[in-house]
Amino acid sequence: MKPVKVGICGLGTVGGGTFNVLKRNAEEIARRAGRGIEVAQIATRHPNAKCDTGATPITADIFDVVNNPEIDIVVELIGGYTLAKELVLKAIDNGKHVVTANKALIAVHGNEIFAKAREKGVIVAFEASVAGGIPVIKAIREGLAGNRINWLAGIINGTGNFILTEMREKGRTFEEVLKEAQEFGYAEADPTFDVEGIDAAHKLTILASIAFGIPLQFDKAYTEGIARLTTTDVNYAEALGYRIKHLGVARRTDAGIELRVHPTLIPADRLIANVNGVMNAVMVNGDAVGSTLYYGAGAGMEPTASAVVADLVDVTRALTTDPNNRVPHLAFQPDSLSDHPILPISACESAYYLRIQAKDHPGVLAQVASILSERGINIESIMQKEAEEQDGLVPVILVTHRVVEQRIDDAIAALEKLDDVADKVVRIRVEQLN
Repeated sequence: MKPVKVGICGLGTVGGGTFNVLKRNAEEIARRAGRGIEVAQIATRHPNAKCDTGATPITADIFDVVNNPEIDIVVELIGGYTLAKELVLKAIDNGKHVVTANKALIAVHGNEIFAKAREKGVIVAFEASVAGGIPVIKAIREGLAGNRINWLAGIINGTGNFILTEMREKGRTFEEVLKEAQEFGYAEADPTFDVEGIDAAHKLTILASIAFGIPLQFDKAYTEGIARLTTTDVNYAEALGYRIKHLGVARRTDAGIELRVHPTLIPADRLIANVNGVMNAVMVNGDAVGSTLYYGAGAGMEPTASAVVADLVDVTRALTTDPNNRVPHLAFQPDSLSDHPILPISACESAYYLRIQAKDHPGVLAQVASILSERGINIESIMQKEAEEQDGLVPVILVTHRVVEQRIDDAIAALEKLDDVADKVVRIRVEQLN
């Protein structure tokens, strides 16, 4: 059977890895796909020393690939929003299938891209856009198709996880570890997307859409970064039996969908709490299967290439199928997507870790307990440390039961008005994940 012709746009880390895997495993891939998959053209402005492209035609213009009549599948690996969107929409207009690893593109423009793909009868595959080599999109979209998904929670940014692991294991500061992460190449020169949760929110938006059958709504995702976390809170969390992870959480409730990325205390005995370094993991809870965990490399040359090539195999298998009988992009049939709203963070429910810097006066704990009780907030555990020598303040650390966030906001505002509370109250959300 005639091989499928692929055009790769972008020969950086993932593009080079994709070419290498396709070349190295060509025979195995053909046996799985039912026909060969051949790279017919590459668009890149910079050669990749880790990739021997041989006689494969190379162009500096990505649109040469899109307009090449021999190309069946365009692999978009250039990243970003604007040019990548133009490239993908042009490929679809030309009747070509698309494979992409671009989570920002899918999270922000996916609704438009999928609508255009349905109109043209082509496939847009994006497994590599979330959690690198972990096949979590396929697991939720196909493996768990018989389940009503209740919630999912993921460590889906390796940079943030590396930073928090180093802070916990070695007592280092955020600034110190971030600098090292940049030296190792884990973090960009501008680390905003990683440390402020934007990268994770892109991925969470995609996962939530597939899990709950809702349109992609990145603009409604709540994001909170890890730059303000201190080793003090990391250590107190450990003493209470928790670990802090930069977690993406999506939960279905009667009122709407929670979609949030923020630092989170997780019980130390949970498997996901022990995912360290640059590794990723996603927990998914379904009504039939219960909780499942997907773990592996969230980035890297060949782990991400593994997902890109898997998509190429899937697209190749589906080339001759009726477009109406293919697996839907967002798991649910397009005309069956739900309008269940995304909840604002004030309406989301969680437990909370609070650290209060109080003056060493009698009755402070009673005032704190009274403020929380008046707002229907119950305390699960409390820890009071000795007064700190430098300022004489007493750290009071407590963990609450689950409560709607608006109540915690009101309580914190009241606590910070107390004469005996000397600083801003530190608040970190807590998830039991059971």
